[in-house]
Amino acid sequence: MKVAIIGIPESGKTTIFNALTRGKAEVAAYSPTLAPNIGVAKVSDARLSVLEDIFQPKKTVPAEVSYIDVAGSLKGFGKEGAGGEFLNYLTTADALLQVVRAFDDDKVPHPEGSIEPKQDIASLDLELSISDLAIMERRLEKLETSLKGAKSAEREPYLKEQLLLQKVKAELEKDIPIRLQALAKEELKMLANYQFLTAKPMLVVLNIGEEQISQAAQLEGEISALHPQFAVVALCGKLEMELAQLSDAEAKEFRESMGLSRPALDRVIDLSYNLLGLISFFTTVSSELKAWTIPGGTPAPKAAGKIHSDMERGFIRAEVISYSDLANCGNLAEARKRGLLRTEGKNYIVQDGDVVTFLFNV
Repeated sequence: MKVAIIGIPESGKTTIFNALTRGKAEVAAYSPTLAPNIGVAKVSDARLSVLEDIFQPKKTVPAEVSYIDVAGSLKGFGKEGAGGEFLNYLTTADALLQVVRAFDDDKVPHPEGSIEPKQDIASLDLELSISDLAIMERRLEKLETSLKGAKSAEREPYLKEQLLLQKVKAELEKDIPIRLQALAKEELKMLANYQFLTAKPMLVVLNIGEEQISQAAQLEGEISALHPQFAVVALCGKLEMELAQLSDAEAKEFRESMGLSRPALDRVIDLSYNLLGLISFFTTVSSELKAWTIPGGTPAPKAAGKIHSDMERGFIRAEVISYSDLANCGNLAEARKRGLLRTEGKNYIVQDGDVVTFLFNV
């Protein structure tokens, strides 16, 4: 899973990136020559601690989310037409995380002169829409040319694509992003290759100051009311970046001293997961407990293929027990005794929290 971090200059994108990934990327003014920062965040999952007590593994590997702090300015890029590496990082991301500045700092003036989170969100949405429209217009021109020289048998797929793009374009021109358009599964499948930016799930992170932490819920509510299609989290990027450099115990103690409970960053990672409809299943092989990420609705052979292609190709069956059943039993022996350890075939849909052992032969 890959999430691209975007936002206007001076919004704190790299600060949020460092906080999420425990990174130490330089927090500097925007420069087009900067390479993107790429890092990984571990998904905090309380179930792993319980499973560790049961299996006593030598190694535990949590699920991961990759974050990319894209070194590029979205200001005006839609009109000019984004290209090259910058656009590639955005289009190949599974979701977009928009950092919106809500903190005030005289030493770091806002590019537009004042702190206006709602306006910043609207401006960036417009840029994403303009970029998508530019791609559609270019493709529609090519389709028009192709239709002129196409034989009768070749015209149907061209016409189908043309009609779909015209329909989506008309809605986008009414400020309705693709993610909110009522499109059928077949239509979404046809659009998938374009990797349109307004089709991607969006998470908004309000970057607030320390003095605003007590107002976090209120600020989230204000943005959510205006943009119900976005998941919204308010957090202090500067504080979270500093805490990310501490040990878990030190960070927990500091949070408690400030009256904070669960790290806001855990919410960001959870929402990143939820935006894409992802779930986790667990395996215990060779004394390693590992969480795997798959889309909800994945059949057992495809889930096995996440581990290794040979396991999907030679899939025979899967031994499965739900996390809740295993936690209640305390061990596999008791689960077997109660008949809770099941054998599932190729049509089984893996569920969130399943503990699975795949049997295969190649």
